[in-house]
Amino acid sequence: MGTNLKQNTEHPIEVWELNQSRLALMHQKLAETPRILSRSAGRNSCCIFKVPQSLIDVNGRSYHPHVVSIGPYHHADSRLKMIEEHKWRFLGTLLNRTKSKDLILDDYLKAVYPLEIRARECYSAEINFNSDEFVEMLVLDGCFMIELFRKFGGVIAFESDDPLLSLSWVYSFFLRDLIRLENQIPFFVLECLFDLTRLPTEESGPSLRNLTLRFFDNAFQRSDDSLEKFEGLMAKHVLDFLRSSFIPNGYQEPTHNTYTNTHVIHCISKLRRAGIQLKPGKEESFLAIKFSRGVIEMPTISIDDFMSAFLQNCVAYEQCHRACSKHMTTYATLLDCLINTATDVEYLSDRNIIENYFGTDVELARFINNLGKDVAFDIDMCYLSGLFNEVNNYYKNHWHVHWASFKYTYFKTPWSFISALAALVLLILTVVQTTFTIMSYSHP
Repeated sequence: MGTNLKQNTEHPIEVWELNQSRLALMHQKLAETPRILSRSAGRNSCCIFKVPQSLIDVNGRSYHPHVVSIGPYHHADSRLKMIEEHKWRFLGTLLNRTKSKDLILDDYLKAVYPLEIRARECYSAEINFNSDEFVEMLVLDGCFMIELFRKFGGVIAFESDDPLLSLSWVYSFFLRDLIRLENQIPFFVLECLFDLTRLPTEESGPSLRNLTLRFFDNAFQRSDDSLEKFEGLMAKHVLDFLRSSFIPNGYQEPTHNTYTNTHVIHCISKLRRAGIQLKPGKEESFLAIKFSRGVIEMPTISIDDFMSAFLQNCVAYEQCHRACSKHMTTYATLLDCLINTATDVEYLSDRNIIENYFGTDVELARFINNLGKDVAFDIDMCYLSGLFNEVNNYYKNHWHVHWASFKYTYFKTPWSFISALAALVLLILTVVQTTFTIMSYSHP
């Protein structure tokens, strides 16, 4: 504590002397409010979080932008200055185009200013910008995203010499940076700016949600015909909107505890020995997993650099947001249970359940194991709790286990089958020979 002790020569009593500077510092800390995880982080309105260090320790810089910052958390990063300059170029072309609506820069700022307090409450960490700086950042970043979506969505044309179009590597980095949890702005800010800057010629064109999905079309490989059903989907930000679009109807989390003592399932090698098979499902969303008569159906998922970043940031979002469902966390846990080794990845690839564009089978197995590491959710209340129980009950059926183990051991390869057949023939011949020997003694 930095205190001083004095000893009285007449009476051996130690007197504690206060360190006034230390005491003043303690009072100062008592008066301070948390900044890294502010009080707003506990509210349902808070939806843009600083990723916990525990997840960063596992997945590295998967949560930090590489080329473009969106929002306040990485706004001053000098590494992202190149695209920061192009944000102003995009804003300038947007202002020129909206002159026909008699809009000037002041109108953009005035439209967003009433949303400032509500927008601040969306962030878990304290924002060290004053009102003017914060609103300016929201307008600049929001307009850049909207213009990007419009250009890639074909609503407006790219300039022929636009470097963001000619540099092929930029688009893939935009895809990954715009779905990072720390790199978001509230969706209601985007909607405000989109409606404000929409020209009369665009009234019958695609909505903001449709343009957002189109922008990520190539990464998700979903058909354009399926995009219309997401028009009414609620969205807190781009990451939340994309995550919600993968939650299929009929796969919501239970509202009450139907199951108790639910356990995760075993790895693929153990399930196969128990006669449980895996095959690709026909649903569009990889979350739509079914189990029936010893068969787990899992829709195909393509895992590459983008999808790996998407899954990691969805899991981080679900871990931080109290009112958010845990669909991606549950799916990550399922993959982590199924896959222990590269052999398990190879099996899922052979069954067309996983398309591996991430790296080697060993690298993908390591990624999946890290994806489900140090995550928390209520397994009794997750959307796959029923499936977990059904698979475990099937696994515990001894008849299934013994018969499947016999088939797995003796019919796995042609050589094992030939060996088993030869042993069976030898056994039959031995029995026949023994029978004739006994009969020769009994009836000479």
